[in-house]
Amino acid sequence: MTCSVLSCRIYICMPKTRKLKVPRRLQGRGRAAILVEGTKLRGQRRVGRGSARCAVRTAGPSRGAMEWERKLRGRLAARCAPKKSEQELKDEEMELFTKYYMEWKGGKTSGNTSYTNIPRFYYRLPAEDEVLLQKLREESRAVFLQRKSRELLDNEELQNLWFLLDKHQTSPMIGEEAMINYENFLKVGEKAGPKCKQFFTAKIFAKLLHNDPYGRISIMQFFNYVMRKVWLHQTRIGLSLYDVAGQGYLRESDLENYILELIPTLPQLDGLEKSFYSFYVCTAVRKFFFFLDPLRTGKIKIQDILACSFLDDLLELRDEELSKESQETNWFSAPSALRVYGQYLNLDKDHNGMLSKEELSRYGTGTLTNIFLDRVFQECLTYDGEMDYKTYLDFVLALENRKEPAALQYIFKLLDIENKGHLNVFSLNYFFRAIQEQMKIHGQEPVSFQDVKDEIFDMVKPKDPYKISLQDLINSSQGDTVTSILIDLNGFWTYENREVLVASDNDNTADVDDA
Repeated sequence: MTCSVLSCRIYICMPKTRKLKVPRRLQGRGRAAILVEGTKLRGQRRVGRGSARCAVRTAGPSRGAMEWERKLRGRLAARCAPKKSEQELKDEEMELFTKYYMEWKGGKTSGNTSYTNIPRFYYRLPAEDEVLLQKLREESRAVFLQRKSRELLDNEELQNLWFLLDKHQTSPMIGEEAMINYENFLKVGEKAGPKCKQFFTAKIFAKLLHNDPYGRISIMQFFNYVMRKVWLHQTRIGLSLYDVAGQGYLRESDLENYILELIPTLPQLDGLEKSFYSFYVCTAVRKFFFFLDPLRTGKIKIQDILACSFLDDLLELRDEELSKESQETNWFSAPSALRVYGQYLNLDKDHNGMLSKEELSRYGTGTLTNIFLDRVFQECLTYDGEMDYKTYLDFVLALENRKEPAALQYIFKLLDIENKGHLNVFSLNYFFRAIQEQMKIHGQEPVSFQDVKDEIFDMVKPKDPYKISLQDLINSSQGDTVTSILIDLNGFWTYENREVLVASDNDNTADVDDA
């Protein structure tokens, strides 16, 4: 006979005539008590059939029952225990997390506990009211930059490097240019000193190697390379001294301070009056920010300043013999700055230091359309409907550099009247109608918009045949022509009569040659 009580079984082997007696401790307790008691019995072993005895092997509570009992006791204890502090709760949470995580990982540790001592990698910037920390940061950065400056080659060391290169040149010469092979190149590197070691590598030699039949490089090219690298590092250190935040970028005020202190070192600016310094600095700084800060964040990376040619143009003013033509084409020269500021003063008829829409309409040849000027005053920063000198500089830089992506971005924003990020037929027609009206005023027969629209789409070749994006305009290399057609009557007339103008230029060239 077999009796099963829940998960535990009692195997009883006895003669069929005997009855199973309920133990005295369970008598009168009902079936439920018997069932509960039965859970405490563990695996029984069946005795051989025919035996006169009943073999019953019992054991303590099951593992599951013990676990539940432990949890219940823990709950009851937790209710009676005093409330833990927030820090104790956090510590307990971390302990449990570590325990369960290690169990999930298999309970094995790598033996390397370095992860518990992660070095600090974030240091917050001092707040404005933490004056002492700010001063400490500035002083430590200054010491660091001075140490970096001492690692650069000075004039005496550069002169010594040139003598060593000239002494180890390898014949034959190519014209008047001295050459050096790799073997002598390494010899010079050993004698030049530790500061020059970084320049005497196989990588730099291979970079300067240009089809020489003897496998040599030009001594002059290598020396210019070293000079350029030293200059870049010196300039970066100089700019970093003005980086107040110490984050690798310059704000507008930082760059203004740099250029203001640079003016006395530029001989070409000796003729400027000190009263004009503030206008010159504003003129110079606006070119940096117009082209290098297209998102108008108010700051420029020092790396971007070094990578562009603007700093070269500015430092070109150290040349005391700079030609007049170079000065006229250099935005940072004194004649150029005086020209731009003089135009602004001439446009300001009421002498209030600001330009109204009517005053700006006389800019250049005075043929900008009214619709375009309306968009300028809608989108650009104005003060009581008038434009200040800084906003005027952005306007001038955009119109004088229409082939540059930053200038096209400026004009494209004005042309995109629906703020959809593209120009459709409606936008083109909206601006070209003003050109047609000006043509009527000047007694010219208006050109059909459909013809102009087809020509614009043929020039740009946009990805979408029904709209033109800014990137389409930049990729086409025709952005200056397209924008001139839409905003300037003189620009449209130049485009419309381009064949006549080219023929006239050819005739003039032929006359000069005959003479």
